[in-house]
Amino acid sequence: MKIVYAIYGASGYGREVLPLLKRQFNLSNENLFFIDDAKNESAAIVNSIPVLNYQRFLNLEADCKNVVVAIANSRIREDLSKKLIEDGMQLISVEADNIVKYDEVSIGSSSIISAFVTLTSNISIGESFQANIYSYVGHDCVIGDYVTFAPAVKCNGNVIIEDHAYIGTGAIIKQGTPSRPLRIGAGAIVGMGAVVTKDVPPGVTVIGNPARPFSKEALRNERK
Repeated sequence: MKIVYAIYGASGYGREVLPLLKRQFNLSNENLFFIDDAKNESAAIVNSIPVLNYQRFLNLEADCKNVVVAIANSRIREDLSKKLIEDGMQLISVEADNIVKYDEVSIGSSSIISAFVTLTSNISIGESFQANIYSYVGHDCVIGDYVTFAPAVKCNGNVIIEDHAYIGTGAIIKQGTPSRPLRIGAGAIVGMGAVVTKDVPPGVTVIGNPARPFSKEALRNERK
């Protein structure tokens, strides 16, 4: 039985996921690929791994094709995940071997949990969550589908993060309470280094400390 593995996305993040995938499944470079439609296939080797466009990977002879989607844009990630499933691929999750995970933590399929991530207690996480290096999720958090954490995000306890939210590098989300959890709305963007102290409405981008909706005036104030 021939089984192949692939990382969809050969950019920086995909290359960071590569050693995690190899270690988790005890893989050598044989039967391991990147999928990337943007790469020039005349020089299609990245970190000693062949890069194929989607059609070439689809045409490979294999009994089972396991793929993890390493793309930060959650809408693209969702579209690619659906296409992979429709074409008979298996979506897999990747976890570093040094994450910290306490009790009652539930994580949906096709997630990527990078090195030094901490997930404490009583946490529910949806499909295709990406938690980059050194991120933290506190107790009693509920995280939706296709949520992305850039490196070093600190999400304290009693926080709800809805589908497709993006949390930028070094952002800090204040702890909510059991009766009133702090909520990050669907499709919201929390900027790099922002300190979120109150709810963020769906689709809104916030920046700064304390975080507030993005505007040209807010950006000028940040630069002062």
